[in-house]
Parts: sequence; structure tokens; C-alpha cells
Amino acid sequence: MPEPGKDTAFGPVIFVYTRAQAIEDGILVDVSDTAREAGFRIPVAVTRAVWDRLVALPEGYQGFQDERGRLWDVVWMAHYYARRASDRDRVTMSVLVRDIRKDLRDSNRPPRRHCPIVAIGAGEQDEPVVTIMFPEDD
Repeated sequence: MPEPGKDTAFGPVIFVYTRAQAIEDGILVDVSDTAREAGFRIPVAVTRAVWDRLVALPEGYQGFQDERGRLWDVVWMAHYYARRASDRDRVTMSVLVRDIRKDLRDSNRPPRRHCPIVAIGAGEQDEPVVTIMFPEDD
């Protein structure tokens, strides 16, 4: 990772925002422990938007689901998609999410489809890392 002040092909580096800083600031959520259980061998983080939409437990879901289970579903699906796209640095996955409150009123309501991206890139020391994000988070 280039240091501030260092010249590059585009001119001097003005500012560097690291993955560690993004995790500390809450922009990224480190989910490496759960991701290792799902089969990942490298660090994995999700963006705040992915956490908020796919993992965080909405009000009224207590007793029906939990965040640990929702996180497991996301990282397991990410691992599934990543293994099938081993020749690319990113792949779009598909996650179905039920809205329990609306489903209780309308049992024919289909789950909502979300399509986050599983991207492999370089960390601070050029080590491989995975980020699960929505296209607008990139």
C-alpha cells in the first residue's frame, strides 16, 4: 500500500484509508471467525450496508431468527459462490431474505433477493482479503 507523499503514476499519494481503519470506524465489519467456519482461509469483512440489510436482526425478528444464523447464511453463500468463481477476483452472489412480519400476513409473498459482491483484493500488507459488499459500496 503506498504511503502518503509517495509518488505514483498518478502523482503523490494524498491520503491512505486502510482496511483496519475501516473496521475500526465500523465501515467494515470483520466476520473472519464465522467465515473460517464456513470454509474461508483468509480474512473476510462485510460492509456496513451488507451487515445492516442482511445480518442485523430487524425489530420483531427475535425468536424467529438470530444474527449469528443470518451471518452464517451470508458467509456460507459467499464461500459457495467464491469457490465456483475461483478464476475471478469478484463474483455476484444471490441471497434470499424473508420479511417475517410481511410473510405472516401474506404466505405467498416471495423472499427478497439481494445481490452482494464477493471481492478478493489486497490488504495492508498485500495479503489476500475478501470483502462482501453491495455494488454501490465499491
